Amino acid sequence: MARPIWTGTLSFGLLNVPVSLMPGERKVDLSFRMLDSRNNARIRYERVNADTGEEVPWKDIVKAFEYDKGNYVVLEEEDLRAAASEGREAVEVEAFVDAAAIAPQFYEKPYILVPGRKAEKGYVLLRETLKATGRVGIARVVIRTREYLAAVLPQGDALMLNLLRYPQELVAADEHTLPEGGTGDYRISAREMQMARQLIESMAGEWTPQDYRDEFRGRLQAVIDKKMKNAGALAQAEDPEQQPAQDATTNVVDFMLLLKQSIASNRRTPAGGKTTAPGKAPARATRAAGRKAPAKKAPAKKAPAKKTPVKKTPARKAPGKKAPAKKGAKAGAGRSGGVRKAS
Repeated sequence: MARPIWTGTLSFGLLNVPVSLMPGERKVDLSFRMLDSRNNARIRYERVNADTGEEVPWKDIVKAFEYDKGNYVVLEEEDLRAAASEGREAVEVEAFVDAAAIAPQFYEKPYILVPGRKAEKGYVLLRETLKATGRVGIARVVIRTREYLAAVLPQGDALMLNLLRYPQELVAADEHTLPEGGTGDYRISAREMQMARQLIESMAGEWTPQDYRDEFRGRLQAVIDKKMKNAGALAQAEDPEQQPAQDATTNVVDFMLLLKQSIASNRRTPAGGKTTAPGKAPARATRAAGRKAPAKKAPAKKAPAKKTPVKKTPARKAPGKKAPAKKGAKAGAGRSGGVRKAS
């Protein structure tokens, strides 16, 4: 069983529901290795300095933004942490919208929210209310180091969290040449419309995802199995089954009281907090009733002047060095070390 990506809270109003964020998809593509056909040795990718051709260790790789050709601003780990949201382990619902209002192209990647121990009541309360109202929660969530926009929506017994694309990430359809107008503009007759409708009705059916398989992968797997049997080297290995981490526990709370206070205060739960105690909720709501909820401050950005641009000075290639392989800047995206100064 997969391990949770993180264990935190699902927050809406003054209610916090302990949850675990679990993967909602699995990769089933066949992966391949590249070999040297002369001796079947594996091809190795190296992080190589584009100027010297020398391999660069992980500790010397940093992240940088190229603001001009050959000129960079180096970003350190504290810069990336400062830009991240404060609610590192929370799904903070900011609004509830009509589910039909979100176009399909906005949905990107699914996850499953699993309730913590003794947190089933709040989980089911939100799930069934979303079903009854036909709405989904629009939330922000930090996964690893990046903040995402997400939709919380019910599906069967589960609450799904589906990452959403931002509008600027989508290509507008009107950027392409598309046929405008109706059937009359293209001389489509009523008879042709009727025949097309009959064809669609004759092919109509229920959506059953289990009926669809990746046929290419199946055929390719059969070819691989056949080759392995002919070589007498057919072997299968299974990964050891991993035990799921224990979920966080939660105290018994008065949901009716929290719901009333959430409606009265019209504010969402602060990020990362524990379940609000019933005795403290009225005082907080009383203070909040007399003033507007403060707007969420944007993450502070450091002034560009504080970062010294590192100008890349081309170095002469050492004689006898072979042509550099692929750049390894992206390969080191997960780690960074000391900042390399320009010579």
